[in-house]
Amino acid sequence: MRTASQKKLYITDTTLRDAHQSLIATRLRTEDMLPLAREIDKCGFFSVEAWGGATFDSCIRFLNDDPWDRLRDLKTELKHTPIQMLLRGQNLVGYRHYPDDVVDKFVTAAHKNGVDIFRVFDALNDIRNMKRSMDQVKNVGAHLQGAISYTTSPVHSTKKFIEMAKDLYSLDCDSICIKDMAGLIMPEATRELIIGIKDAVETKVCLHSHSTSGVAPMSYQTSIEAGVDILDTAMSPFSMGTSQPPTESIIAALKGTPRDSGIDLLKLRAVRNICVQIRDKYAGLLNPISERVDSDVLIYQLPGGMISNTVSQLQEQDALNRWDDVLAEIPRVRKDLGYPPLVTPTSQIVGTQAVLNVLVNGQRYRNVTKEVKDYVHGLYGKSPAPVSDEIRKMIIGDDPVITVRPADLLEPAYEKMKEEAKKAGLVKKEEDVLTYILYPAIAPSFLKGERLLEEIPKKQTVTKPLADTPSQMEVEVDGEVFSVRIISVGGSKVEVTSVAPQKIPRGEFAGGIKSNMQGMVLQVLVSRGAAVKKGETLLVLEAMKMENPIHCPMDGKVIEIFVDTGDIVQNGDVLLVVQ
Repeated sequence: MRTASQKKLYITDTTLRDAHQSLIATRLRTEDMLPLAREIDKCGFFSVEAWGGATFDSCIRFLNDDPWDRLRDLKTELKHTPIQMLLRGQNLVGYRHYPDDVVDKFVTAAHKNGVDIFRVFDALNDIRNMKRSMDQVKNVGAHLQGAISYTTSPVHSTKKFIEMAKDLYSLDCDSICIKDMAGLIMPEATRELIIGIKDAVETKVCLHSHSTSGVAPMSYQTSIEAGVDILDTAMSPFSMGTSQPPTESIIAALKGTPRDSGIDLLKLRAVRNICVQIRDKYAGLLNPISERVDSDVLIYQLPGGMISNTVSQLQEQDALNRWDDVLAEIPRVRKDLGYPPLVTPTSQIVGTQAVLNVLVNGQRYRNVTKEVKDYVHGLYGKSPAPVSDEIRKMIIGDDPVITVRPADLLEPAYEKMKEEAKKAGLVKKEEDVLTYILYPAIAPSFLKGERLLEEIPKKQTVTKPLADTPSQMEVEVDGEVFSVRIISVGGSKVEVTSVAPQKIPRGEFAGGIKSNMQGMVLQVLVSRGAAVKKGETLLVLEAMKMENPIHCPMDGKVIEIFVDTGDIVQNGDVLLVVQ
């Protein structure tokens, strides 16, 4: 058996990115990050993961916070500690592939504004989707960490992951990360994989895992014995549950050993104390589902960040009571789609489709997202196992499946979309162009300053079951109907927020086509008076970060349209009338 490395263990702290993404749905604000970063910088971490992943999306969608300003502000505070980001290969920080010119521009801008280490991965472990961003990371002179998206399935194995590590090393990676996004890796599998990679290539190896299943601390101990170079941890107030094992505990356990990290526990205490205050501030966002150990993750394999986000999404749909049904559906959808590792964006693709399969009266694939169709077409890359003919036909009919690198089909887009953004008055700085390209649906309202900062909900003290109280209702005031969302219940007192005139009708309409979920109207594809065919897409909702088409149930004519692009609709709202 290999003797453990006698070199010190390096630590990457994830508190500023993955920890709050996993536990509080990525809602940590920049104003709370900066004093924390100031103390973190004194500790001597290998790096601080502080950008990328879902932080970019959440900044502009919920926090009215410019992600580029956040990066620059963090760089000001982290004078001695490298900033690390999570980059989704050709997806960058979005949910689809972007053209090569956009990838080049994004990596260059991210490095210029403060990113020192890029952890690059692909949800399908299709290295074709990683290579362009990896090449650009090397071009700008940053540290390139290639990542293996770890998972278990009938088509994944330790041997295949070691072969992937060799491929990543051959592409000039400075380090390699085993990215165990769902906390699945067992201690013995950890030992075999780390020893296998270190026998095959000479580079630093990092292990990233989540405590969701309760196994991660044991696998971390095994990884230390096997010679891992870097571990991802989170400060204790934002650790465990769906987050990483605690930074302080790992460091304390190694004091006085050959793997001692050299990090001062007293310096960590100052960081921990700030984290305690921040956790108290955001306590209303913490959900017991995200905080507890859940061995079921070994079955449904949902990664930490996706658990808190799926809970949030089901709450938006007033369907949290279907949580167990969704969990049971996720492995079925994953098998149907060829066992993709569940990491962004495939975790959203599989998870959202599972939600739809459950919510649409249990009729599987009756409502299929655009992203699932693109996945089956091969536009996300090669699936680990082939999608069966039966499932493929159910989702895309007889459409062909591509075999080339998906980005090869994309035309350059940066200059064209830059002109679009300028004409719309959206560009104050060059990075605004990238924000617009990455999120064309929500970026315009953000860049115009029209989005509101989402309030941090207060921690609830409930004296009667929430199930007794509706989460939403319509109220008539002086003849005008308002939509009211209930945010807290205490005794007989009900507090409400988001009061707005309700212009979208509800109830039964002859020919009325209803929304089957809460979401934002992304596109209205028909006009009043238009003749439409059964199966034709009438409009597209953005819900749960995916595009969800609303199809026409019959041949007919559009009589009325009640929604516009940008409208927020609720489950049961009548969107339009076809007769």
